[in-house]
Amino acid sequence: MSSKIVIIPTYNEIENIEDIIRVVIALEEDFHILVVDDSSPDGTNQKVKQLQAEFPENLFLEIRKEKQGLGKAYIHGFKWCLQRNYDYIFQMDADFSHNPHDLIRLHKTLINDADMVIGSRYSHGVNVVNWPMSRVLLSYGASIYARVITGIPVYDTTAGFVGYKQKVLTTLNLDKIKFSGYGFQIEMKFKTWKENFRVKEIPIVFTDRTKGKSKLSIGIIREAIFGIIELKFKYLFKRKK
Repeated sequence: MSSKIVIIPTYNEIENIEDIIRVVIALEEDFHILVVDDSSPDGTNQKVKQLQAEFPENLFLEIRKEKQGLGKAYIHGFKWCLQRNYDYIFQMDADFSHNPHDLIRLHKTLINDADMVIGSRYSHGVNVVNWPMSRVLLSYGASIYARVITGIPVYDTTAGFVGYKQKVLTTLNLDKIKFSGYGFQIEMKFKTWKENFRVKEIPIVFTDRTKGKSKLSIGIIREAIFGIIELKFKYLFKRKK
């Protein structure tokens, strides 16, 4: 059994899911894959089921009854992986915005000197391809805002390409993770850092999807803006108590 697994959350990713699965399985290191699908009406989970016949030892599928947000999908996936005792647990988008080959670099960083590793767009300049300037400014600005408010020493606080050692996820109370979208990504990094785990960023090149539609919404942005302030005040209140 592999000690490494990557969680790929999906909702209407029929155009990408087979290709991303095949690339991950073809890597020179052995990564298992858990697809967490929110009952995609486009047939994403049916495609995964077909591929499971080809990759029965490497590919797993969890189908949730309804779309409840990215954060809930990842929490579901984390719990599934912890129950099966994986040592290294990664999260990655299905749309090739994260290069699957970078999983090997993330894994090596966890082995050597980190408990959480972040595939960072902003640790060495701005490494984003094919995003409109408005989207770059929104994402980069959100990361700066989160870093200033929370004090977390991370350049890409909203990054979605992340790896964890098992002990991080067993230490955090996953049932208390509140947010989704950008807010979820920031909350996980903030709480990991506050538990004194070693957090390290490694530079990646983020390439915007060429197939399918982005799931970013105004609600996700609003959650991040106000959720960060809530995170900070809850921590300050808890410390004073």
